[in-house]
Amino acid sequence: MSSLGASARISLSSLRGHKRRFAGTFLAVMLGVAFLAGTLVMGDTLRASFDTMFGNATSGTDAVVRGADTITTPDDSQGTRKPVSTSLVDRIERTDGVAAAAPNIQGAGQLLGKDGEPIGGQGPPTLAGNWIGDARLNPYQLASGRAPAAPGEVVINRGAAESGDLKVGDTTTLRTPDPVRVKIVGLATFGGEDGMAQTTFTGMTRADAEKYLTPKPGEAATIQVRAGPGVSERELVDALTPVLPKGVEAITGEESAAENTENVSGQFLSLFTSFLLVFSGVALLVATFSIHNTFAIVVAQRTRENALLRALGASRRQVTASTLVEASAVAVVASAAGLAGGIGIAAGLQALFPAIGFPFPEGDLVISALSMLLPLAVGVVVCVGSALLPAVRAGRTAPLAALRETAVDHSGASRGRALAGAVLALVAVGLALTGVLVSPSVWLAGAGAVLALVAFVVLGPVASSRAVRIIGGPLDRLRGVTGGLARRNALRSPKRTAATASALMIGVAVVSLFTVFGASLKATMDQTVNRSFAGDIAISTPGFGAGGSGLSPKLAPALAERPEVATAVGLGKGAAEVEGQGRALTVTDPVPFAKSFDLGKVDGSLDALGDHGIAITRAEADEQDLKVGSKVELAFADGAKDAFTVRAVFGRSELAGDYVISRQAWAPHRAQDADSVVSVTFKDGVSTAEGKAAIAKTAQAYGNPDVQTRSEYARSAAGGIDMMLTLVYALLALAVLIALLGIANTLTLAVHERTRELGLLRAVGQTRAQLRALVRWESVLVAAFGTAGGIALGGFLGWVLVKASDGATESAFAFALPPTRLAVVALVGLAAGALAGLRPARRAARLDVLRAIATE
Repeated sequence: MSSLGASARISLSSLRGHKRRFAGTFLAVMLGVAFLAGTLVMGDTLRASFDTMFGNATSGTDAVVRGADTITTPDDSQGTRKPVSTSLVDRIERTDGVAAAAPNIQGAGQLLGKDGEPIGGQGPPTLAGNWIGDARLNPYQLASGRAPAAPGEVVINRGAAESGDLKVGDTTTLRTPDPVRVKIVGLATFGGEDGMAQTTFTGMTRADAEKYLTPKPGEAATIQVRAGPGVSERELVDALTPVLPKGVEAITGEESAAENTENVSGQFLSLFTSFLLVFSGVALLVATFSIHNTFAIVVAQRTRENALLRALGASRRQVTASTLVEASAVAVVASAAGLAGGIGIAAGLQALFPAIGFPFPEGDLVISALSMLLPLAVGVVVCVGSALLPAVRAGRTAPLAALRETAVDHSGASRGRALAGAVLALVAVGLALTGVLVSPSVWLAGAGAVLALVAFVVLGPVASSRAVRIIGGPLDRLRGVTGGLARRNALRSPKRTAATASALMIGVAVVSLFTVFGASLKATMDQTVNRSFAGDIAISTPGFGAGGSGLSPKLAPALAERPEVATAVGLGKGAAEVEGQGRALTVTDPVPFAKSFDLGKVDGSLDALGDHGIAITRAEADEQDLKVGSKVELAFADGAKDAFTVRAVFGRSELAGDYVISRQAWAPHRAQDADSVVSVTFKDGVSTAEGKAAIAKTAQAYGNPDVQTRSEYARSAAGGIDMMLTLVYALLALAVLIALLGIANTLTLAVHERTRELGLLRAVGQTRAQLRALVRWESVLVAAFGTAGGIALGGFLGWVLVKASDGATESAFAFALPPTRLAVVALVGLAAGALAGLRPARRAARLDVLRAIATE
């Protein structure tokens, strides 16, 4: 106990005397912990807020009657349910324990704002439905105005009104997807909030909802039921179950609210928080290198001090413990500060989200034990773990080292390290190439990518000497003696240079990876459109997200009548179980469809689909052992089952989908009919500009959707990628900032280490400006090494990811290197290095010459 106490006293005394040495470590741990804690607190708060909001909104609904079966497809996990007959309402209201029941008709409906632009539609759904008269059964509550009573009158949620600059009394257009002129007579809230995140809602009269949102009157998505006095939700469900027909079920209001919360917020929040946690991990990984480097330098600088302790009787264990106590003290204080910062980040986002159009539900922040203890533990483990090897190295200091004149770290790259790194690199490349070229596997390629990162770190000291010599070569000519000294300083300790640059390398590698992958996705979109889309003009719904109401199925026939148009065909969406498996269906007019989309080699004919014909891709045909003439059974969401004959097998599926049926085959089973895209081909002699103007004129009467040329369509389809990259760059800025703190801290410690040397340079005539330049150029060289390595590693990992995805999925991925964006990344890395060197350079220039020379 006494030996450990002595170690602790020495450590704390050293910390008090040299606080600046650990400033970079403190900030790195604090920022990483703050990001992690902020993510967890924000996730918990959003989850609790949505739970409360849905609970308040559905508190009056004690049971929900709905279709029992769901058809789910790979791209729609929520699935499609069979509607229920509104005639059940009377039967339900006559059941003992029921106080009231009301049909809930739901569909897609997108409002146009005052400026004529659609509200929402870039992710969260745009909903429309009947306004339920029973206030307790209606999840929306009137905030102003009145309920709709006449045809064309609607109530909209207050958030949609604010987004579209609409108010009570205004008239606008509602896409259902057929455009409907509506008058706003009321504004509503959902669970006390202006809306459900960015989801919009339009409440219509029941007659209008049946007219525009359902294929025929008398159908509803669900029936909301309220219990009588003294009847529990479970008792109500038990009473309803015997009176419901086959294929219809009743669940409690609590179960329905939980499902709605999971559908709307659960998947989104899980994805969102996982996304942020990945970047928290990157930031902490970068921090690990910075922290390790700081303690490695500090231990090297204390060689004589630790040797004296050993000579005075201190054991190896005591010296090691002394360093670990320092690391633990920094870790605990920095992590605690990070927790406070994380709470501040969550509070800031709570205030910021509404300003950018994403309502963050009001309420207090939810701070759970896990969201505090986990970041605290991670911060401590990262900091202490990063200091472990330097601490062990400190404990191995020999007492005779106290006799040495200097204690500068001159560590270099060993042959063993070079051999180990080379072996790791070969294994990494082998695994990656196997996962890409031999046996396509994202997991195998991913394992190779991780090993490649490890190999880069191990080989860093080996590569740093040669790389710095090459990168810094021009400095001798451009900056003379100052440039030459900067290059030699960076070459002094290859391990230190590599460790400092590795932090930046990881950040730049991840940036480059996403940059390359984003460019490849864009190239893939462009390739897909150019290869599969044979039309001249595309009219489409938003290419990113699930929102919007789609396009009117009447639009394509209206365009086909124009004199400029040769063919116009719309692609709708449906769902059915094909031989027991949920599959997405493409609903279209087969003859113009075959002319407007390149389907590759076609066996059979799409012309003969008719009422009971289906076309499938060759990949699906091979998987299910089908061919032209084969029979398949389709089960639809309305409960009907029909036998279909395979009339055609085609090659490509990027835009066409894997299963295609005709509109007349889909008509008996459809819900709310809509097209996702309309392809238009002009007649010979019609210019693109002339044809586009004519198409836009006709499309204006159908809700004024976007009319795009083929190249514009390809760009809009990839529009979400730029949004994703912007978010990625913003999040990775934290990792790059931590890396810069590491560079600045390393240089600051190096200035302290070279105090006497810098004093001698000043004494023999070096100016302050030259000294500042010396330190800045050393920083730039370290940053250039890290940036170059990061771009090379990120480019390789991007290629591996694209090629592995191409081989492991049916989609054809195109690899693309964006030279301009990567050049910008390189320039930013160099500029960041220059920025990181500013403070150490100023400190070096302020050194007193005589005191510096006298320093030991």
